[in-house]
Amino acid sequence: MAEEPPSGRGSQAAPPAGPGDAGGTGAGGGGDGKALGASPPRRIAIPSLGVSSTLEELGLGEGGAMDTPRDPDKAGWYTPGPAPGAVGPAVIAGHVTWDGEPSVFHGLTAMRKGDRIEVEREDGRTAVFGVDRIARYPKADFPTLEVYGNVDHAALRLITCGGAYDESDNRYADNVVVYASLAGSRP
Repeated sequence: MAEEPPSGRGSQAAPPAGPGDAGGTGAGGGGDGKALGASPPRRIAIPSLGVSSTLEELGLGEGGAMDTPRDPDKAGWYTPGPAPGAVGPAVIAGHVTWDGEPSVFHGLTAMRKGDRIEVEREDGRTAVFGVDRIARYPKADFPTLEVYGNVDHAALRLITCGGAYDESDNRYADNVVVYASLAGSRP
């Protein structure tokens, strides 16, 4: 049995990234990091959870919902949206469980404000994000605009499933979203 993927009901795709500045090494959280240019991400690391995963590319699936990673041990980047580190809300999704076993984003609800998320990019830079907040939403009330809508800084959203699991429906009742802002970058 495969758990239902995270989905943004309302089927709004993430807006395109803004131009962003190439390079930069901002500090602090809340969007203080200097945005980078667009470059596809290759790996995500969440040191507080011991997570390190290469990234699959995700698009839109049936009904306009975001695809989910094919491999439950890997996270995936939503390619219609901005690249992590560029201006806008980059989205990375992962499964919480698969066939009853913990998956790549199983520990996401244990994250705390200020935790670090690192995204290695194809251009050789690593975008470093600080967690701003974590929220859980019923799937029927998923805040599509809040997650995918335009922002004026480099932001990151991590999405997985959460809440109660309904075996008859083969799905979780909720989605968990980690909101983070670029704190800086390094070569």
